[in-house]
Amino acid sequence: MKNSKFYPWIVVGLLWVVALLNYMDRQMLSTMQEAMKVDIVELNKAEAFGALMAIFLWIYGFLSPVAGMVADRVSRKWLVVGSLFVWSFVTWMMGYAETFHQLYWLRAIMGISEALYIPSALSLIADWHEGKSRSLAIGIHMTGLYVGQAIGGFGATIAALFSWHSTFHWFGIIGVVYSLLLVVLLHENPHHAVVSRSVKESQEKKPSLFAGLGVLFSTLAFWIILFYFAAPSLPGWAIKNWSPTLFSESLGIPMSEAGPISTITIAVSSFIGVIMGGILSDRWVQRNIRGRVYTGAIGLGLTVPALLLLGFGHSLPAVVGAGLLFGIGYGIFDANNMPILCQFVSAKYRGTAYGLMNMTGVFAGAAVTEVFGKWTDGGNLGQGFALLSIVVLIALGLQLYFLRPKTDNME
Repeated sequence: MKNSKFYPWIVVGLLWVVALLNYMDRQMLSTMQEAMKVDIVELNKAEAFGALMAIFLWIYGFLSPVAGMVADRVSRKWLVVGSLFVWSFVTWMMGYAETFHQLYWLRAIMGISEALYIPSALSLIADWHEGKSRSLAIGIHMTGLYVGQAIGGFGATIAALFSWHSTFHWFGIIGVVYSLLLVVLLHENPHHAVVSRSVKESQEKKPSLFAGLGVLFSTLAFWIILFYFAAPSLPGWAIKNWSPTLFSESLGIPMSEAGPISTITIAVSSFIGVIMGGILSDRWVQRNIRGRVYTGAIGLGLTVPALLLLGFGHSLPAVVGAGLLFGIGYGIFDANNMPILCQFVSAKYRGTAYGLMNMTGVFAGAAVTEVFGKWTDGGNLGQGFALLSIVVLIALGLQLYFLRPKTDNME
């Protein structure tokens, strides 16, 4: 099967399910606060809930560069399989948690395991899809994240029907079973495997695990890409972790309704955005080498008015409309991060580079998650969303001015 001309798309399909499970398992906690705080009293404070969400992000971010460096040197298949198995098992165990500290440490372990996934998966897809299909392949994979986010939004609804314990149990079991299927179905890209094997056979001295860092940090374009990725991550993570609360407060509806409305709104529009962004980018770059940069800029531009509406809107059309606009813009942006990176960074260092990007984005997200927890307690959550539009505008300007690629696939 791995020698079939269709296998690159089979890889996308297999990893699409993993991406769904990735975001489903992390997202459903954000909607189940109401159900869980009956048994775990610390969750009655938004600041404590913010800390619970943030510990995942801090650990996930800190380990992302390490995960990327490892992905550049070993089989990404086994990193994906192992990562999925561990975080799914942790999700399963969260259903047995009885105290806040147990949840806290399980969430920390989830951060370790999930950090291994994204750099490995995206560099694997980028290797299987060179040229005209890269942005679309990345975009399709990203839709799995959004579908998982939407399903995770039903966590509160499922918990209301059964219990939050059962919700964690069954979602975790599904992931454990699927990780075993991937052992048979998922394969490493032959080029990646051949390069690794040839280095061993020639007994050449391997470069340091940190060799890629010097190459990346000596490139101005990579610093711009880091900021370009981190700035939209502030509203991106704020949306993931606090949109159910924002929708509930702005529309005056219970969390069991706000969770599905908010997550589905963002997920469906992001789904549309990544497909649009992938197709547009793959076509535009054939005519103009900056086509991917321009496509990403269009996506970022759409998020600015969306954040203002999210901050100051209090009617159903305003809030849902803002969510739809943000999702489309963020999806267009999301589909082009790795393809833009491929224009400036060699295939040898893409895992490391995306790991660093993931770290900066997640650290920004962890910071904003904790700050938004305090703002929620103070009644200023909406204003916080509106203020983030300024940071996005700065990133947009830097991206358009500095990112001038000379090739679509840096060797």
